[in-house]
Amino acid sequence: MKKVFLSLFILSIYHASAQSTWKLDLGHSSIDFAVSHLVISETTGSFDQFDISAITGSDFSDPKFEVTIDAASINTKNSRRDDHLRANDFFAVEKFPTITFKSKSFTKTGEKTFVIKGDLTIRGISKEVSFNGKLNGILKNDRGEKAGLKLTTAIKRTDFKVGKAGGSVGEEVEVTINLEMAKQV
Repeated sequence: MKKVFLSLFILSIYHASAQSTWKLDLGHSSIDFAVSHLVISETTGSFDQFDISAITGSDFSDPKFEVTIDAASINTKNSRRDDHLRANDFFAVEKFPTITFKSKSFTKTGEKTFVIKGDLTIRGISKEVSFNGKLNGILKNDRGEKAGLKLTTAIKRTDFKVGKAGGSVGEEVEVTINLEMAKQV
């Protein structure tokens, strides 16, 4: 019995040491979105302040992501529209200052592609969403180790009570995250 416990203890130490922590390189990352306007064009924007971390296997396998976005950092390059998006009928940033995502599952779909499912919370409302992902590559050099990824999804904004149904703004919002992360030592 002691041998079994010792073996499990050694395996748990090995498993813990095989994990890696990765942190966001904000200067080389973005969270962008696009939504239709008047059914004839798209309005695009981004969030300028966010944090993303991941715990992975040593080779960036089976990542578990945590994302926190400063909702007030929304930027559509139109200050009047941005102020409206921060207001109560859209993001209500005074009451709900952050948007969060926490992954729950990872499924490999190809050599460098995968699907990540997790809980997205906007305005205090949590819904499960799936991101299609691609690991663009991992680079090791004298500065350390970096990973580049692209994640995409589409969400229905009214599921999170962001704006009202109908009107000039489309229901579906396409989200693209271009991400560069640095492995922590």
